[in-house]
Amino acid sequence: MDLEKDHIVCNFETRSNILTLKISASIYSNKTKTLDELVKELDAVHVDYLHVDCNNDPTVFTHINQIRAITKTPIDLHVISSTPDKFFKEIADAKIEYLTFQYENLTTPPIIPDTIQAKLGLAIVSETPVEVFEKYKDRFDFVLFMTTTPGQSGGIFNPENFKKIRSCKTKYPDKKIHVDGGVTDEVAFVLRNLGVDSVVSGNYLVNANDTIGRALHRLKTDNISSHTKVSDFMLPKDEMPVVSPLATFMDILQSIEKYNLGFTAVIDPGGQLKGIISNADVRRGLIKNMHLLPNIHVVDLINAQPYNIKVSTTVSEMIDFIKGIKATILFLPVVDDNNHLQGVVTFNNLIKGE
Repeated sequence: MDLEKDHIVCNFETRSNILTLKISASIYSNKTKTLDELVKELDAVHVDYLHVDCNNDPTVFTHINQIRAITKTPIDLHVISSTPDKFFKEIADAKIEYLTFQYENLTTPPIIPDTIQAKLGLAIVSETPVEVFEKYKDRFDFVLFMTTTPGQSGGIFNPENFKKIRSCKTKYPDKKIHVDGGVTDEVAFVLRNLGVDSVVSGNYLVNANDTIGRALHRLKTDNISSHTKVSDFMLPKDEMPVVSPLATFMDILQSIEKYNLGFTAVIDPGGQLKGIISNADVRRGLIKNMHLLPNIHVVDLINAQPYNIKVSTTVSEMIDFIKGIKATILFLPVVDDNNHLQGVVTFNNLIKGE
């Protein structure tokens, strides 16, 4: 199989720096610098947004006015209150660009006045199902996944949110996804791959061991030291296209079409990966067997030796593996030590980001 011709380019080493993940710096996570000092430093490294948590506290608008006097960087305001309407005048006066409401604190969906022109988001904690966004989808622009305790800094990212993010992308494909909580360089890479648009970084960014600029660079690139495993964020086998070695040509086409990932995996009754069939494999099989079209089967199309990785592979190991392949790829099957298919890592969103 000629992978160099048949797969979309996904070259992390030369392209990842131009991916479009936005970084929103949490200004209250740093306790050692003055607000002016911190904002000027963040402004100097061109952070995308300044994240401000309003935990039912009106004094934050004094800080927002202070920020406005220093920079034009957009404000990303997160309101944690059961009565957010009491802040609407201040929000409108401050011309907030991004406004998020914490779902668990709301008693009813807020009625947003026309004086507020911000992009609107709904924040949900890890325990809250994505489906609560249904009542907000007509008016709101994005979902903010809170992967640690809202309003607190320094927590660890909960990997259960990877699945929720995939679910949200499927249910609400036209909505943006933001993430707040425990975002490190390795988590940021995975989130980019899942199609996340923006992440809030507090402790990792504003309390960086070296400099804020270097920490910001790490959040936007793949030069990372990783402990997250592909099993934490891969698309699991029960959510990906698979066919049996006895599948018909129509079975193969329907499997590829249904999941819209550009391929289907072939597994035997015991679950072992026998190979993959990509769009390119179908094209080649048709060219070779057009005269036998009604009788084309898996054996005529399959790539029986696809590149794959183990469930225990870390993100950094996966990146190193990809960099060592001369061909260019769009997806990697994930197998266990016995070559049983466990899932797949796709790179569709990284490609779209370019």
